[in-house]
Amino acid sequence: MTETQKKEIQDEIATHKILVYGKGTKRAPRCGFTLETIEFFNQLGFPFEVVDVLDNTEKRQALTEMTDWPTLPKVFINGTFYGDTDVLGPMVENGELERVLASAFADARA
Repeated sequence: MTETQKKEIQDEIATHKILVYGKGTKRAPRCGFTLETIEFFNQLGFPFEVVDVLDNTEKRQALTEMTDWPTLPKVFINGTFYGDTDVLGPMVENGELERVLASAFADARA
């Protein structure tokens, strides 16, 4: 991973409270897991961004190195890496994801 790649990713993560690196976009997901992740955030009503890395092998590799997580999507909330749909699903079911998001956005809603 180059320093340029690392800085680009760090800047994207810092810019968005919720950032999903996935396959496709918010309006046109290109895999079921990215779609499921988008649906989680749509249901909870918090603003989020999706960065399509399906065709960007170098960026996907850099993200894998940074997170030590091999699969997509890769979800960052308030700068913290949370994992993918397998992690978020149980968090949605037990209410933890909504609590994490409420905390992340507490300053913006105050």
